[in-house]
Amino acid sequence: MCGIVGIAGFTPVNQSIYDALMVLQHRGQDAAGIMTIDGNNGFRLRKANGLVKDVFEARHMQRLQGNMGIGHVRYPTAGSSSASEAQPFYVNSPFGITLAHNGNLTNAHELKQRLFEQARRHVNTTSDSEILLNVFAHELDHFKHYPLEADNVFAAVTATHQQIRGAYACVAMIIGHGLVAFRDPNGIRPLVIGKRALDDGRIEYMVASESVALDTLGFEFIRDVAPGEAIYVTQQGQLFTRQCAENPKSNPCLFEYVYFARPDSFIDKISVYSARVRMGQKLGDKIAREWEDFDIDVVIPIPETSCDIALEIARILNKPYRQGFVKNRYVGRTFIMPGQQLRRKSVRRKLNANRAEFRDKNVLLVDDSIVRGTTSEQIIEMAREAGAKKVYLASAAPEIRFPNVYGIDMPSANELIAHGREVNEIAQLIGADALVFQDLDDLIDAVREENPDIEQFECSVFNGVYVTKDVDQGYLEYLETLRNDDAKAVRDQQEVENLELHNEG
Repeated sequence: MCGIVGIAGFTPVNQSIYDALMVLQHRGQDAAGIMTIDGNNGFRLRKANGLVKDVFEARHMQRLQGNMGIGHVRYPTAGSSSASEAQPFYVNSPFGITLAHNGNLTNAHELKQRLFEQARRHVNTTSDSEILLNVFAHELDHFKHYPLEADNVFAAVTATHQQIRGAYACVAMIIGHGLVAFRDPNGIRPLVIGKRALDDGRIEYMVASESVALDTLGFEFIRDVAPGEAIYVTQQGQLFTRQCAENPKSNPCLFEYVYFARPDSFIDKISVYSARVRMGQKLGDKIAREWEDFDIDVVIPIPETSCDIALEIARILNKPYRQGFVKNRYVGRTFIMPGQQLRRKSVRRKLNANRAEFRDKNVLLVDDSIVRGTTSEQIIEMAREAGAKKVYLASAAPEIRFPNVYGIDMPSANELIAHGREVNEIAQLIGADALVFQDLDDLIDAVREENPDIEQFECSVFNGVYVTKDVDQGYLEYLETLRNDDAKAVRDQQEVENLELHNEG
């Protein structure tokens, strides 16, 4: 999962993009990048591995001149976690185009081959985002006149939609023209647009992964970018929008509401905070029905995503709600850390048990989801070490049994603790005295309540149904060879060795 932002304005955008990336940092902590277009129509770029606050120093910010720019925060799904995979990417032809992308393409391999053989374009990295950029650039190259018209830009997006498959929310810039943003025809990954009026009446526009980025910078939320829609803002500030897909459907990712998005964001007209409160209500009702004989003394969330969920569960069960874990806020989100060893080491650095809330109690721990089971196992162990008599665990999401192919790092079925296992088996593996999961229908109802127009969510990790209808077992096996933890470790080591050889040369 990644975070993207783009601003087309009349004032310097470097600080604004930096601030937007700071509030989108939860979407990716592996790398960050900003690209601007300066007054001479040249690209200015800074990108590197690390958090936003570490990647951009004062000297970098001073170089990022210009009134139009895009930004990206990344955690690796496709490709490696090497700095060479950091975004934005750019190509010099036609004109000069740069692009940042949130999501994952499911036909990246065939696209890369076609680009080389037919379009004569070489892709330097293993990133599907660079492939997407080259597909878009190749389509723009069909128009030989200058400057391009809005119709040309939208025609290029339409042709791009027709070729690529998967999930993608993109923001791009074309030198001499303006800013472009578009969303995949299923609307899997989120994208919003906002505006800000200057004192002289001119309007600046901004697109971002989440509405919270607009709020932070004082942009007025206009709406969600529709599935399949493209946005084009010229250098003169003219806004053009057009539907560029033949049969767009709204299938937003359900896991955005469970875990990824900030609670103060709205995605597809749904408050993430309100959705999580309703998740707690649904799960609390289920626990009250099925665990009425369980002697629960206290309800404790595993911070932070589950706090609002746990509060509702405690209210329904009429049990005390306590903050039993103290979180070190200077450690990143363990789920999106690359590599099992790093995730495992980070859990105890991230959380510490408050013994007073566990000693001699039967505790109900509440988490947003259980993915690999690594975190759950260690947290339950911490609760027992702190003196808990019994440890029950409730998950606000259903069992995650299937790989994700749309930009979430759940690529290998063998790394998912619920894959091929029943609930009691999972409970034994993680050391819980009892375990309960949210029902999928309840989760969907909890999220959809504010926007009943959404007929279907992308929830393949729970039910194995892939909305793009192009994912089979062969593709999943291929993906596993590319994206499991062992494969990533090998690629990252190769990147290090290649860099060392380059430096020696």
